[in-house]
Parts: sequence; structure tokens; C-alpha cells
Amino acid sequence: MKKILLLALTALAAIALAACGGGESTGSSEKVIKIGVNGADGPQWPVMVELAKEEGITLEVVEFTDYILPNKALAAGDIDLNAFQTISFFSNFVTETGEDLVPIGTTVFAPLGIYSEKITSLDDLQKGDKVAIPNDASTLPRALKLLQEAGVLELSDDFGITGDETKITSNPLELEIIPMEPQQTARVLPDVTIALINNGVATQAGLTPAEDAIYFENTESETVEPYINIIAAQAEDADNEDYLKIVELYHTQEVEMQLTKSLKEVNLSSVRQQKKQQQYLKIC
Repeated sequence: MKKILLLALTALAAIALAACGGGESTGSSEKVIKIGVNGADGPQWPVMVELAKEEGITLEVVEFTDYILPNKALAAGDIDLNAFQTISFFSNFVTETGEDLVPIGTTVFAPLGIYSEKITSLDDLQKGDKVAIPNDASTLPRALKLLQEAGVLELSDDFGITGDETKITSNPLELEIIPMEPQQTARVLPDVTIALINNGVATQAGLTPAEDAIYFENTESETVEPYINIIAAQAEDADNEDYLKIVELYHTQEVEMQLTKSLKEVNLSSVRQQKKQQQYLKIC
């Protein structure tokens, strides 16, 4: 855990904008903080609201249904923080838009999962099967790497974290890889053999990732650092004491216990599923 945290903080430092390094800590004049999330994507938020209240902060959780609006809302000042995205996704957004946003802390690593309504194991894939993957610049390469990790296909040595389908060097089953908007990956489950679905999208679709995914990323791998989730703020608020308090609260025992409890409440019926559940989520 500490190793992942150190790696995450190193990655955060690498992508933070120059404005992150300066100013004095001023705190918030109002004790109302709006934090954007991608749907009600976790049992931690009611706990966070109560913990913030004990600190004299009213934490308002604002739900979004896609992966673009939370950053746009943050840049526009409609919300104060957001907590929905990976380091990689955030870095791509800032690079592409030039918005003056910075990461101020890490939250969790939630593995990307492979889901299916047609098969229960990747060993059951057949020639020509359809595979839905998210098409955004950070998750598409992540999805292809996961398929390689699962032994489904092979990628070129120079794939890196920005590769795409042109870097597939071996696809023995001639699978049809279909990139699409992340929100669509869950909706097309009936029409494809497997779909690689982001954690938040899966939850919104009524899936329980720790139970329903037939395969997901290894939380112990050193390749997961770009996919650790963060809390982001406007650059001018990088040292805001109240915002940093929210980051601190996320890492309390109460939040960790709630996340762990939510996994234990999943109806797991086999030893294999229990092992999946234990490996599923890490607070970073």
C-alpha cells in the first residue's frame, strides 16, 4: 500500500502544473465544498459527508453521468473539487484542454474489469467475437494492456501508455475490437461477447465489479500507477486547507472500513469469487 502511495504521489508531482508549487495556504472562506463524482460511485461518500461535518465543513456530493463534465464543471468553478478520474485520464484532459487544474491527493485504485453476459471465462472466447473497449485516450491503451495481461492478444514492445489498436501484434482469435464512448460499454453488453468497463460506469449500470467482472487488473502490479484515482482542484486552490482536509478524510480508517465493508457485503458464492473480492480495491 505504501509503495503504491509513494508511486502515485511521484506520478502526481510529474503531471502537476507549475502553479501547484507556490502560494500560501489560505483556507476556504465558506465551509461549503462541492465535490463532483461520476455517479454515486461509492459507499464512502455518506461517510465523507459525516466526517466533513465534524470538521465544520458541509460537503456536497454532486453526481455526474459521464467522464467529461466533472472536469469542465471544476474548471468553470461550478464545483470545488472532483474525485472520479485516474492520473492518466486527468493528465490527458489537462494536456488537451489547457485547463488550470491540479491533483491534490490520491483516493483509490479500482481495477478495470472485463464483463460478459455470454461467457464466464476468457477461455470461452471464440474466433471473431466482438470486444467493446472505452475509446478515451487514457482508457483505450489501458484496456488493450488488460487484454494482453489476460493472454487474449499481444502488443508491440513500444506500446507504452498511449498505444492503440495499430500496436496489436497478435490477435489469434481475430477478435473484433470496438472502441466506443466509455458509457456505452455497459449498454452494449448484450451485443458483444465481452466489454471492458470502467468501475464507475459498471456501478451505474447496476453491476457489482468485485462480483460480476470475469477478469480485472492486478492491484499488485507496478504498472497501475497511472490508473490510481485522484482528487483534483483548480490550480489556485492547490494549498486550500479545507480542500486538503477532504483528501485527509478520504484516507481515514472510517472510509477504508466502509469500502471494505461494502465489498464484504457482496454476495460471493465461491472461493474464487472471494479471492477476487479481496484483491479488488485498494486505497492509495
